[in-house]
Amino acid sequence: VNLTESDGQNSATKQTADIEAALVQKVNAIVISPLDVNALAPAIEEAVKAGVPVVTIDRRVDGVQGILAHVGADNVKGGEAEASAVVAAFPNGAKLFHLQGQPGAGPAIDRNKGVHNVLDPLKDKYQIIYEQTANFARAEALTVTEAGLAANGKPDAIICANDDMALGALEACAARNFSDVKIYGFDALPEALVAVRDGKLAGTVEQFPGQQSRTAVQIAVAYAKDKTEPKEKLVLLTPIVIGKDNLDKAERLNETK
Repeated sequence: VNLTESDGQNSATKQTADIEAALVQKVNAIVISPLDVNALAPAIEEAVKAGVPVVTIDRRVDGVQGILAHVGADNVKGGEAEASAVVAAFPNGAKLFHLQGQPGAGPAIDRNKGVHNVLDPLKDKYQIIYEQTANFARAEALTVTEAGLAANGKPDAIICANDDMALGALEACAARNFSDVKIYGFDALPEALVAVRDGKLAGTVEQFPGQQSRTAVQIAVAYAKDKTEPKEKLVLLTPIVIGKDNLDKAERLNETK
């Protein structure tokens, strides 16, 4: 198997060009984690029409027919796990901040849904007193959390739709010496895992990106070799919350310093 890797450089335009280049090179399959599902749809559709099997990772492109498979994490279950961790940490109830991801992004929508699936039926005990988007960005999360703290005072916990926002919220709380606020992230990035290990973050949600990538490549290679259809067109891994007690379950723990 000859594998050619392309760095999308956080650019839908670059990813589109990468797909077009792959088609010129007459590759046998494409595995891609699309930055923007709407912007990438035309290029992915072009690949499918050219007879090149496409497997998507993380973000699903619903508007294109004929994609071989999608491998991702069940972000709704991830949001539910994150909110359930908060409920377990505060059995008598809590006042919460909720920092949401980029509006319109599939993972942000699903994680938000999962959080509310758990907390809405318990809203008498678990009150979201401040809920804002911080667009998955650390600097924005710092600003948004500062505004929330100024307007609402100290919450018991802050639920964040990714680790960058959790680290921004942590910075805002640290500036006010609110070290007892439990902050939860999502993605289990190495920097967040260090913060969990050191007791600065209460937890982060692991969605197993390595396993997602391995599974996607296996599906693509099997089909490219002998047209083996995947057993499932949609493979969703179940995320788990990583805390101090189960850090060894984190995929990227070996990248921490």
